Amino acid sequence: MAKSSRENGPREPAAGGSLSGTRESLAQGPDAATADELSSLGSDSEANGFAERRIDKFGFIVGSQGAEGALEEVPLEVLRQRESKWLDMLNNWDKWMAKKHKKIRLRCQKGIPPSLRGRAWQYLSGGKVKLQQNPGKFDELDMSPGDPKWLNVIERDLHRQFPFHEMFVSRGGHGQQDLFRVLKAYTLYRPEEGYCQAQAPIAAVLLMHMPAEQAFWCLVQVCEKYLPGYYSEKLEAIQLDGEILFSLLQKVSPVAHKHLSRQKIDPLLYMTEWFMCAFARTLPWSSVLRVWDMFFCEGVKIIFRVGLVLLKHALGSPEKLKACQGQYETIEQLRSLSPKIMQEAFLVQEVIELPVTERQIEREHLIQLRRWQETRGELECRSLPRMHGAKAILDAEPGPRPALQPSPSIRLPPDAALLSSKAKPHKQAQKEQKRTKTSAQLDKSPGLSQATVVTAAGDACPPQGVSPKDPVPQDPTPQNLACHHSQESLTSQESEDTYL
Repeated sequence: MAKSSRENGPREPAAGGSLSGTRESLAQGPDAATADELSSLGSDSEANGFAERRIDKFGFIVGSQGAEGALEEVPLEVLRQRESKWLDMLNNWDKWMAKKHKKIRLRCQKGIPPSLRGRAWQYLSGGKVKLQQNPGKFDELDMSPGDPKWLNVIERDLHRQFPFHEMFVSRGGHGQQDLFRVLKAYTLYRPEEGYCQAQAPIAAVLLMHMPAEQAFWCLVQVCEKYLPGYYSEKLEAIQLDGEILFSLLQKVSPVAHKHLSRQKIDPLLYMTEWFMCAFARTLPWSSVLRVWDMFFCEGVKIIFRVGLVLLKHALGSPEKLKACQGQYETIEQLRSLSPKIMQEAFLVQEVIELPVTERQIEREHLIQLRRWQETRGELECRSLPRMHGAKAILDAEPGPRPALQPSPSIRLPPDAALLSSKAKPHKQAQKEQKRTKTSAQLDKSPGLSQATVVTAAGDACPPQGVSPKDPVPQDPTPQNLACHHSQESLTSQESEDTYL
């Protein structure tokens, strides 16, 4: 999948009008009344004369390529139970991700209920958080005119995306308009990256499950977190992952690895579209959705596993290699894979059981990166580090949380006065009463010195200029009382502060 950049030549306007870059211009052309009548028919497929065609549960015209493949029917009662469980998870997402992430992974492997798939993808990818962090950003990009260099290329690609799906079957219809808006917004959001043809199928799949704004932020997460660097101009990241895939194949299927090595078939010849489009244009649609459920939860290792499973079962035995004597036959074998190995139940189970981990992928990444630097020099594209799934993305970009409000442990009545330095705590009042009794005893017992009484009370504070041996006047002076009051108040206040 080559990078589309700086393609020249004007595009002829579509039958229903032209997409020229702003939301207003996405409206139909001069024949607005006819367009309104067509749009009121209910779907783009009806507007193009496909009303008599039967549509499957995924929105594809029955008999088209996207509708092929045996479907794994889930009993209605089981589906309702899964929907209830997913609703509970989505309504308490942070708690589930923090404490029960393994349970989320298992439920993604079983398949997300169709009614909640779009919402679940937003939560898993972090697109929901990005939208909350950037309110109004998509509208701003949507209203901007965009770079004509990219607009022409995007317009030429619109009709190629799932032409037998009811959402995109109409030239200039609602689906193609939203697809244009999302892709154009991304070229404005990341002008240094621009547009790549492989982004269109990714965006189209997202639009089948969510509105344009949410699809845009999920596309941003796929391009920046799950598959960073895949859509850059030099395609260096996909070349690097091709070498990683080939190295992992040696451990998964030595027979397939040996055959591809002997035929000197570069991984880019068979895995580029697989990886860059996340198998959206390779597998039957039911399998695509199950792979994407796991991909959004567990990250790029799912893409590697699917590729390894396909290679293993297409080229992994001497019997299957009898028909692959040369490069051409081998490539054709990989382009026309057996429906059996792409069937939903078989493929998903194989992917789950394949022992390929994030650690293995990262270790191979370092090895291949070192080899790249030795043979080709430094990478030109400095992409962000890859995030392996929903948990890593959430840890790196936690969602906004409400600010914590102070909640005192001791609540006073509204009319109660706050404690101040002048107020006497309960313990201090008791000590004052004890000191008053002691003073009264002094009056009755002139033989006792004030210093002795004070020392007995544990609050020795002799007046200034008087040594401990000097007699102290029998009547306590104001300075002595102040000294007692000051130290006692400080001690009580410190203990009160510590308690509070």
